[in-house]
Amino acid sequence: MLTKSARVLVLTSSTRPGALGPLVAQWLMETITPRAAELGVELVPVALGDLDLPFLDEEEHPSAGVYQQEHTRRWSEIVDAADGFVVVTPEYNYGMPATLKNALDYLSREWAWKPIGFVSYGHTSAGTRSVQHAKQVVTTLRLVPLGATVAIRIGDAVEGGRLRSDASCDAAGVGLLDELVRVAHALRPLRERARAGALSGPVPGSYVRRLTPDDAPEVTVLQRCSWVDEAVANDTLAIPALHESLEDVRDWLATWHTTGIWRDGRLLGMVRARRVDTDWHVGRLAVVPDLRGQGLGRWLLRTAEAGVQPDCRRVLLFTGAKSLRNIDLYHSEGYRSVPLAGPDGTTCLTKDISVRQH
Repeated sequence: MLTKSARVLVLTSSTRPGALGPLVAQWLMETITPRAAELGVELVPVALGDLDLPFLDEEEHPSAGVYQQEHTRRWSEIVDAADGFVVVTPEYNYGMPATLKNALDYLSREWAWKPIGFVSYGHTSAGTRSVQHAKQVVTTLRLVPLGATVAIRIGDAVEGGRLRSDASCDAAGVGLLDELVRVAHALRPLRERARAGALSGPVPGSYVRRLTPDDAPEVTVLQRCSWVDEAVANDTLAIPALHESLEDVRDWLATWHTTGIWRDGRLLGMVRARRVDTDWHVGRLAVVPDLRGQGLGRWLLRTAEAGVQPDCRRVLLFTGAKSLRNIDLYHSEGYRSVPLAGPDGTTCLTKDISVRQH
């Protein structure tokens, strides 16, 4: 899953006029931005004071995900799009600011399975008691707090309204980002599983969802490992799936309805389908080599057929002329080979819609 970049929200939690939070957040952004560029991470600074969140004013419980207020919907979109969070927080009376607690309480699903790190500041404890308070809350929301933290003692760090240069503090900030990104990637399968629209898949622990252009890296890997056997069986390397670039794959993912089976962040199989005139075209049926023979290909084929539009006359697909295992599967599912001109070295198989419905 390291093929996907991560979006990290840098959240300034204090809304008090004249608070040190914006200065600390500015230092953090300047310090970790070069490292974020190396890691391919998008940093998104957000100040709670800019969100205008009143005290929680939704009628439904946040777990319902039913939001009546525009400010809640806006906050939900911001949090949902993030893969992890760094919170810049002061300590108020041994705890976190009420504004931060309120912002956390507004949402539920959007926080789940994402890492959260803290940069705290204060006097006696450098804000660490605020972090301990926050950790009790965020774990309930299924956020995963990091071990790495940055704690800034105001008396030692601030001079003339600016933060003193501190190499050890800079290194701690970069270390926090490094850990956050590693954990964000490790947790991505859990976030994927919880994504709206994901359904249980045909093998234990798997789930199914429509693939998007963002899935192009995983699709490219699946294609190249799946079509090697086809190349050998048909004695040709002239197979588009073996040569497509990431951009090529992104382009067709945007126009085909493609279903993917996932487990623990791994793409196990896929199939694509779309209408062309009165035909329902099915293609790119692929299953990872180590799970072949367990019925995934048949399940994917039937899933693609289930999406056929009512006024289509037949389902149509192509495979290598010497891909006997594929052809046997299609024949067993009611397809018949037809003398229809296709790409060189391929054979065409069709199934009438009336046959499919029976």
